[in-house]
Amino acid sequence: MEKDVTKKSCLSDKERYADLINGLIFQGKQLVQAGDLTDMDSQTGMWGRGFLRGRWQRRLKYRDLIKKAAMGVGFVVIGIENQDEVNYLMPLRNMAYDTAEYERQAAVIRKRVRKRKGITRAEFLSGFTRESRLMPCITLVLYYGKDWDGSPDLHGILDMQGIPEEMKSYINNYSIHLIEVRKLQNTDVFKTDLKQVFDFIKYSEDKKKLKELIEAEPAYQEMDEDAYDMAAAYANAEELIAVKKYHGKDGKVNMCKAIQEMLEDERQEGRQEGIQALIETCQELGMTKEQTADKVSQKFKISKANAGEYMEKYWH
Repeated sequence: MEKDVTKKSCLSDKERYADLINGLIFQGKQLVQAGDLTDMDSQTGMWGRGFLRGRWQRRLKYRDLIKKAAMGVGFVVIGIENQDEVNYLMPLRNMAYDTAEYERQAAVIRKRVRKRKGITRAEFLSGFTRESRLMPCITLVLYYGKDWDGSPDLHGILDMQGIPEEMKSYINNYSIHLIEVRKLQNTDVFKTDLKQVFDFIKYSEDKKKLKELIEAEPAYQEMDEDAYDMAAAYANAEELIAVKKYHGKDGKVNMCKAIQEMLEDERQEGRQEGIQALIETCQELGMTKEQTADKVSQKFKISKANAGEYMEKYWH
């Protein structure tokens, strides 16, 4: 749930949403502005015959994020689905999302058309005139895991064994637009802090590379809190969330200082584990308390007074 909250908080921002569209669809060309976007209800659905007393019932579905983008005189509905794990039915799921959106639009048009006078019987029955048009719908799948091994299209999850080749061309396909965040090659296409978020997630498992990245990029010194939270959550860096309050001010967080503190805490934790292991080993070898303290002082290059504090803690 924490990841769901952070990603929706971060990506629902219209500046970032427009940046995501421009970066992923237009390779960085600034064709969509924040002002071109309109929020839409993430609840969508399709009407189908239900089993409850034979009545028509609506099967509701909820999109992760969805907005309408003005493109010239027209509009395009663009949804975002965030995936932490591979969903092997993603082609079917996305097709259902897009179909549900088209059904929603058709239902709105249907009400208007049937109120009009002078329409033909065919137009009344379909609730759609010859001139009626639906807004195109696009769904982008952002995958934050390591390797997507699911099918990229509907045909990949259909059992085609024994199907004649002539018939296969009649079986409509549906492809998903998959973006594997950890494999993004060029994050320079993003002009907002999505670049820093995606880069952080990409290198989150390489502490050395991550430290170099953060120290070389000034933008990490003053990140918006929701962007910081998303980067930390998807990097599974709970320590960054814990130290955030010490390095934040006015909704901004210094990722550089936070990561330095996290790494320092890890070093301290590793040192303590090493000292504890050395003390226990010395005890097993029958060394005296004084001999062990000297060994700790020499091994870890700390004063005898500090070594004595560790002896009090770990000597049994």
